[in-house]
Amino acid sequence: MIIEPKVREYICTTAHPTGCAESVRRQVAIAASRPSVDGPKKVLVIGCSTGYGLASRISALENLGAETLGIMYERPSNGRRTATAGWYNTAEFERMSAEKGIYARSINGDAFSIEIKEKTIEIIRKDLGKVDMVIYSLAAPRRTDAEGVTWSSCLKTTGEAFTEKSLDLRTNEIGEKTVEPATEEELHSTIKVMGGEDWAEWIDVLKKADVLSANAVTVAYSYIGPKLTYPIYYHGTIGAAKQHLHKTMGEINAAHPDVKAYISVNKGLVTQASSAIPVVPLYFAILYKVMKEKGTHEGCIEQITRLFTEKLFGENGVVTDENGFIRMDDYEMEEAVQEKILESWKAVKTETVKDYCDIDGYWEDFYNMFGFKYNNIDYKKEVNPEVPIGGIKD
Repeated sequence: MIIEPKVREYICTTAHPTGCAESVRRQVAIAASRPSVDGPKKVLVIGCSTGYGLASRISALENLGAETLGIMYERPSNGRRTATAGWYNTAEFERMSAEKGIYARSINGDAFSIEIKEKTIEIIRKDLGKVDMVIYSLAAPRRTDAEGVTWSSCLKTTGEAFTEKSLDLRTNEIGEKTVEPATEEELHSTIKVMGGEDWAEWIDVLKKADVLSANAVTVAYSYIGPKLTYPIYYHGTIGAAKQHLHKTMGEINAAHPDVKAYISVNKGLVTQASSAIPVVPLYFAILYKVMKEKGTHEGCIEQITRLFTEKLFGENGVVTDENGFIRMDDYEMEEAVQEKILESWKAVKTETVKDYCDIDGYWEDFYNMFGFKYNNIDYKKEVNPEVPIGGIKD
């Protein structure tokens, strides 16, 4: 079939297999340009198929020379509709791993579930013996816990409503958005989904099953952002969940002294989730422009390769701030960058939006996530949407 992007609101319902493969190859090339370092050799990536999780799997392969087991929750093609981008990404990653002769296997299912945790343990025992690194990069709108209760996350403030400038990415118009406060139930539910409870459960069950190596490292990804976005993000429901995740780091370290748990605070980037958050897309569009002009803009793969080669396993050892967090948002939070963003934020209007915002770059990243808008791919050519994954375990 000929596959074109079909975008509703901020969701693309199609993905291009050739384009997704190209995306993975480009990320592999970036990782390969960075040095190899001495680090873990058997890596479990929970949430491995897109964004930071995919970048982690690629960097583990290229910069650590590691075998990887990945967990994802993706939809294959049924012949009439495309697979999800994460499915195609994983297929290409496994193909490239096989070319190198390095083990890569994937499990497709709900990482929150007991069943997938048990299946993961079974495969680790059979194929790897133990793993020495666990990346937790799970992003999901809802979670069913071990008791069978389903929790849903929401994007709201806490305390009171918040009104601020916002960018409508469909029309490039600057307006105002008001975000209503969450109820206590909504806040609790968001923390259940996006907080650290499941991360801790994973480490507990892996330790109990004796499939974690001594002195294993585990890293969860987070975002804090600037004070400008605090009311909707860090002081909102998502931020409350992230603060719970941060607290969980200490709890894991206390419960398992031979495990080293870290939070990597990453830079703001385009994702399907971030595109839907009021206020945040305007900040990101300005951030992109400022950081590209400064020459410090990084995507997922640039950040994670820098994390692995400089701040986790580099010659200086693990580099953290006073809270024990690894700050991969260091370039974003530079004083000069934030001052410039604030100037642009105050000045931007609908008539000047392209003067202050990298709209084209924002949308390029958005379409690239689904394998579209690569200039070396003929999108008018028919392709087979059914792409198998060699190591998939349903």
